Amino acid sequence: MKKGKSKKTVIIGHISTTMKGAGYVDDIDPKKESIFIEAGFLNTALDGDKIEIEVKEDRVKGRIEKSATVTKVIERAKELFVGTVFFEKGGYCVVIPDDKKMYVNISIGEESSKSLKNDQKVFVRLLNWVDPKKLPVGKVERILGDKGDNNVEMESIVLEKGFEVGFPENVEKGALEIGHNKVISAEEIAKRRDIRDTPTFTIDPFDAKDFDDAVSIKKLPDGSYEIGVHIADVSHYVREGTALDKEAIKRGCSVYLVDRTIPMLPEVLSNDVCSLNPHEDKLSFSAIFVMDSNARIQSRWFGKTIMNSTHRFTYETAQAVIDGDSSLVVKYSSGIQTAESVEAGMKYREALVDLDRLAKILKKEKFAQGAIEFEQEEVKFRLDSSGKPIGIYRSMRLDTHKLVEEFMLLANREVAKYIFDSIKKKGTRDTGSIYRIHDVPDKDKIMNLATFVKALGYTLKTDDGVVTGHSLNDLMNQVEDTQHESLIRTAAVRSMQKAIYSTKNIGHFGLAFNFYTHFTSPIRRYPDLLVHRVLAKHLNNEPFGDRDIIVIQNIALSSTAREISAAEAERASKKLKQVEYMSTRVGQTFKGTITGVTKWGIYVAEDETLSEGMIHISSLGEEYFTFDEKTYSIVGEKTGKKFTLGDPVSFKVKTADIDRRMLDFALV
Repeated sequence: MKKGKSKKTVIIGHISTTMKGAGYVDDIDPKKESIFIEAGFLNTALDGDKIEIEVKEDRVKGRIEKSATVTKVIERAKELFVGTVFFEKGGYCVVIPDDKKMYVNISIGEESSKSLKNDQKVFVRLLNWVDPKKLPVGKVERILGDKGDNNVEMESIVLEKGFEVGFPENVEKGALEIGHNKVISAEEIAKRRDIRDTPTFTIDPFDAKDFDDAVSIKKLPDGSYEIGVHIADVSHYVREGTALDKEAIKRGCSVYLVDRTIPMLPEVLSNDVCSLNPHEDKLSFSAIFVMDSNARIQSRWFGKTIMNSTHRFTYETAQAVIDGDSSLVVKYSSGIQTAESVEAGMKYREALVDLDRLAKILKKEKFAQGAIEFEQEEVKFRLDSSGKPIGIYRSMRLDTHKLVEEFMLLANREVAKYIFDSIKKKGTRDTGSIYRIHDVPDKDKIMNLATFVKALGYTLKTDDGVVTGHSLNDLMNQVEDTQHESLIRTAAVRSMQKAIYSTKNIGHFGLAFNFYTHFTSPIRRYPDLLVHRVLAKHLNNEPFGDRDIIVIQNIALSSTAREISAAEAERASKKLKQVEYMSTRVGQTFKGTITGVTKWGIYVAEDETLSEGMIHISSLGEEYFTFDEKTYSIVGEKTGKKFTLGDPVSFKVKTADIDRRMLDFALV
C-alpha cells in the first residue's frame, strides 16, 4: 500500500479514556471531531490527564488516514482510586479499580499486601507509572472493608468521586468552637432587621436534616404582600480564609446519596448552628419583596436579619394544608407521614394558599418568557436496617415543590440583578460576582435532537440549529403522556449545555432569565456562601480588588467541577441500589420501556423502578437483527419485527452484576 508524505502535528489536551484502553482528545478546532487514540498507544495516560499527543496524517489511496500516539503525560488528573483486592495465582496482589475508565489493574507490593485479603475494598494511591508494559504500582492508603457491605460501598462511591466522609481534625475543632459559642449577642441583633415576630416557615423533604431557607408572607393594608425569602447566614460563621472555609471550598457542595448526606460543613454547623430549625432564633440573610396581587414587584430589600421559624412543613404536609384535607398527606408521602402531622400547620393555610397562588403566577410568567419545562421523574428507595433496598417508588412532584422553587428563583434572580446593577453603577468590570449561567444549546446537538424526535413522529422547530425555549416547550407538550415522554425529555436535557458558575454574566437560557445566581443554599453549596459575601460587600459599597476577582474566578471553576462529581456520586448510589434490588428478582418478569437502541442490543428501563438493563441483540429472536440508525430501531431481516425507542416490552431479569452495577434482561 503506497503512502504519501506524512504530516505530524503535536497537540496538548486532556484525554478521555475507555475501559478497553483507547482514548479521545478534543481537536484544537472545536468544529472537528475528537482525535481517537487506539488501545496500546496511550503510553500510561489515564482519564482526564493533561497530555501531549502526536497526530500523524498519511495520504493512502487519495484519502487522509489519521493516527495518534500519546508522547507525554504532562499532569495526572487523578492519583487516588477505590478498588477491590484480588490475589492472583502465586499470591500476586492487584486492585481492580471501581472506575470503569481505569483500564488497568493496580499492582500492590508483596509487603503491603500481607495485611489484605480477597474482596476487600481499598483506597489506593497510584505511584509513578512510566512503563506501559507493566502494571502501575499503588500504595494502599486505607482499607475500607468488605465488598458488598452498604457502608463500605457508599464510602467507596464518595471517595471515588474525590470527596471525603469525615472532616480534618482542625476543621471539626473550628466548628465545635462555633457551636459552643452560638448564643446570639444583643450587639449582633442590634445590627440586623428583627423579623422574629413575622410568621415564617420552612418547607423541605420529610427527612431533611438542615434547613437553608424559609419563607414568610404578610398581607399589607393596601392589599399587597410582603414576601420574605430568608436564608441561613452561613457567612457570619464561616469566615474567609479559615480552615472551615478552605475545606468548604475543597468540597464545593454537599453530596446526597441514597441513604446519607456527605455535608459541605460539619454537622454542628449544617444541622444546628446555621440551620433554620423551628422555634429557634437564627441569623439570616433576607430578600424581602413587596408584591401586588399579580405578583409584580413593587419594592425589594436585601440585608442581614434575625428570624425565628414558627413552623416546619414537609412538602407533603404543606400540600395537604393547601388542599384543606389532612388525610391527603398519606397519599402524597406514600404512607410515610400521618394526617396528624398536618393539623398543627392548618393555622397557616391562608398564608400557604396566597403563596401558592403567587408562585403559580411567577411560574406562568417564567414560561411565557421562554423558560423550559424539564421536570423528570425521580425514584426514592426504602432500605432495611442494613441498607438493602426493599422498595423503590416514584417521588411525587407537588405544587409545594414548585412554590418553594419559584420563590427561591425569585430571590436568586433579583440578587443577581442587584449585584449586576451595582457593578454597572460603579463602572467596574463585570467580575464582582459569581453567576449561575446557562449558555444557548450547541447547534449540532439541536439538529441531532430534531432528527431524533422526527424519527419518532414529533417536530422540533429550529432555525438552522438555533432553538428557542418556546420551541422546546412545544416539543414537551407534543410528547406529554405519550410512550416517548420520558425518553425525549432525557434526550432534550442531554442536548442542552451544562449550567455552570462564572464571573461573566450571559444569562440563563433554561430559565429565560437575564440575571441569575445561587443565593439560597449556603449550607450545601459554596457558591451561595460566596454570593452572600459578595452581596454584603455591594450593600456596604465596599470595593473589589484584583485578588477578590481571581479568587471568585477560581471558585467558579472548582465549584462547577465539584457539582458534576457530586451528581455522578448521587447517580452511582442510585444505580447501585437499583441493581441490588433487581438482584433479588432474577427470573421475575416485569414491564418496561426501550430507552436505548444500539448495534449490540436494546436498553430497557423497568416502568416502576426505572432500573435499566440491556437485552443483547443475539437474544432478541431466532432471526438475524440489524441496527437501523435512521429510525433508532433494530429490525429482523425475515419478519421485519422492529424494536424502537419508546416501545413497551415485557422482560425478565437474567443477571445482576452488583460489582459492575449492570443488569442483563431477556425478552419475554
